[in-house]
Amino acid sequence: MERTLSIIKPDGVTRGLIGEVIRRLEKNDIRIVGMKMLWMTREQARGFYAVHRERPFFDSLTNFMSSGPVVVMVLEGENVIEKNRTLMGATDPTKAAEGTIRRDFATEIEKNVVHGSDAPETAAFEIGYFFNRFEIVA
Repeated sequence: MERTLSIIKPDGVTRGLIGEVIRRLEKNDIRIVGMKMLWMTREQARGFYAVHRERPFFDSLTNFMSSGPVVVMVLEGENVIEKNRTLMGATDPTKAAEGTIRRDFATEIEKNVVHGSDAPETAAFEIGYFFNRFEIVA
């Protein structure tokens, strides 16, 4: 069993898409083993996205991610990283496949509703950033 982190971003929370995102995860045999809502500070967002510190979109991204509440989830399942990334669709919603979360709900590249870890190492860091072992149901 593999684990990954998923975030419903501020635009998804504000637009009432939490239930729809969860429905799509569960419909695709992805189990949620940890979940909470929080509102990141700008510094917390900067820490989470530190890998992108040198990128031109870093300030915009961290400002956006700290602009409202998010839902963070630990997902579990067979090949869950790949499965979740397929469900999310491409970062640019205009390039995302039909039926993906980003194609169906995103309004732009930054406001694309969801985030998901891209590799096992990234998932381990990202899960640990938001959850301790007592907050994840085994």
